[in-house]
Amino acid sequence: MAMNDGPGATSTPENGTSSRLRNRIGVGLLAAAFAFLVGAIIVATQLERKSSADPGNTQQVARGESVYAQYCLACHGARLEGQANWRERLPSGRMPAPPHDASGHTWHHPDSVLFGITKHGLVPGKYAPPGYQSDMSAFAGVLSDEEIWAVLAYIKSSWPPDIRKAQREMTLQQSRR
Repeated sequence: MAMNDGPGATSTPENGTSSRLRNRIGVGLLAAAFAFLVGAIIVATQLERKSSADPGNTQQVARGESVYAQYCLACHGARLEGQANWRERLPSGRMPAPPHDASGHTWHHPDSVLFGITKHGLVPGKYAPPGYQSDMSAFAGVLSDEEIWAVLAYIKSSWPPDIRKAQREMTLQQSRR
């Protein structure tokens, strides 16, 4: 009668096979966990680099152009040029609609801010200084998230490569915080 659990235990063929099987299962589980971790890191890195507003996606840009024409053009202009004298206050004290082309400051903001402003409006304390009043409408309930991202893709498609790159870097930096 051999006991397999104790300081004086003797090794039997069954004990050796069982031990080797446990080792193989352990190594297999460790390898699977490592592979999962590597895959998760790769996916997260790819998602971080890819914006939901892709100026290289011609279908998204075309959809964005159509949505922009219907909802944004009246204030921000047919060529994304914004309203005249957009840096000077209106008699109401509010600011005119800024341009979204390279001459404006839209590209100075990360994607999450552009999306938030479009969806929720210029919320004081979040996207604007406290007490700020704006004529910018909130489009939540009017436009889907996909339509908002499409409009942003259309706007980005008008920017030259160096501005796109700068805005993409800003978006990546903000997403890492």
